[in-house]
Amino acid sequence: MRVIKVGGGCLHGRKTIRDIVDLMVSHGQGNVFVVSALHGITDLLLKSLEAALADEANIAGIMAKLKARHMLVARDLIAAPKHLKAYTRELEKSLGKLERLYYGLNFTRAITPRLTDVISSYGERLSAQLLAAILRDRDIRATCRMPHKIGLITDGKYGDATADLAKTTRNFQSHLPPLLGKKKILFLPGFFGTSEDGDITTFGRGGSDYAAAVVAVALDAQRLDIWKDTEGFMSADPRLVPEAQLIPVLSYEEAAELAYFGAKILHPRTVEPARRRNMKIAIKNTLAPDADGSLITSRSPRPKSIIKSVAYDTDIGILKVHASGVGARRGILGEVASCIAANGINIKSVVTSQTCISLLLTRQDMEPARQALLGIRPRPFRKLDRLEDVALIGIVGDGIHHRDGIAARCFSAVADCRVNVEMISFGPSRAALYFLVKRKDLESGVNAIHSTFFSTPRCSRG
Repeated sequence: MRVIKVGGGCLHGRKTIRDIVDLMVSHGQGNVFVVSALHGITDLLLKSLEAALADEANIAGIMAKLKARHMLVARDLIAAPKHLKAYTRELEKSLGKLERLYYGLNFTRAITPRLTDVISSYGERLSAQLLAAILRDRDIRATCRMPHKIGLITDGKYGDATADLAKTTRNFQSHLPPLLGKKKILFLPGFFGTSEDGDITTFGRGGSDYAAAVVAVALDAQRLDIWKDTEGFMSADPRLVPEAQLIPVLSYEEAAELAYFGAKILHPRTVEPARRRNMKIAIKNTLAPDADGSLITSRSPRPKSIIKSVAYDTDIGILKVHASGVGARRGILGEVASCIAANGINIKSVVTSQTCISLLLTRQDMEPARQALLGIRPRPFRKLDRLEDVALIGIVGDGIHHRDGIAARCFSAVADCRVNVEMISFGPSRAALYFLVKRKDLESGVNAIHSTFFSTPRCSRG
């Protein structure tokens, strides 16, 4: 038995969903599917929090949109009137519970983390119910179960929960065996679980990948498959590097680093549960389901160059904290980091010198972090600078820190293309080094490095 994750990108529009359902029938029987919300539904649920808070009259429109989006697919893909009628009743029951939550929000006048997690979990719930109903209409023995009903236990942290694998495994092995079998399909919503106290807690945006890994480990599956509309992990973004190559096998560490650098194929936390049980993760292309794709394992073959991929991230900025003698002043880095963390902001990386602490943040966190630091009294710094017109380039390959000359080749390649390196980090990860360049130089930098390790050196500037 395999656990198969289907993301929102594969649940976008009636034709795409029909194709996915066809694939489930031909390749999915006997397996467990962990599904994301239909494309755009989670965003709609979250945006509707403010609308419901502003005026309860908006709630009816919110519910009408949600019903229309799901019924549009249902009417197209559920042929038998009795099955469509049964699904409509199930949908209305779920939407009725969600509607009461929105009215409760309007009454209490507070958008709390607890309520946000409960409401945002409905995208996956509705998706799983819809897909199970469509499969039943095709005479497939399909069922749907909710994570909080079968005991997917978390640590209770709203918006960024972590699963308790031991307790979840015990619960799953107690509740789910009767629902599994050669000709059966079990649907589980991704994205959320439940705390010991019974509160719905989500794994964060993109967390359905992580949820699928938890389910796969808890059920002792043969493998976790991630269904995507792409071949798998590539040696570079094909939009920037047309000659980019498929990576057939990569390690957990390499996959996590590529996910960190912005590869949308996998959520960075997905490898955590899989690594514990040495479970393989396969990236499969829904457009070519029998193709090899990419396989993630505990160990992977090392190419001669060591490098597996050149990745990048443009959703990045640097907040520079200028202060004299940073390296010699006890506690200043901790004070800065604690202040930012206390405001719910994640620091992606830190590079320090004697006169400056450089914080790597997502672009949307730059100004909130700056405002948070300006509130420190007394201020431990002289001034703050923002550097936003930058991009992060990552060179990924297991064992990269053991191979002499890799960094030098990278920097020679970009220098030959007249690209200036803004900042370098090499050492924290055994599988990656990264540096920052001006955003205008991103394409040239990626092409220069990729061609150095994978083909004939060239610059995209011509």
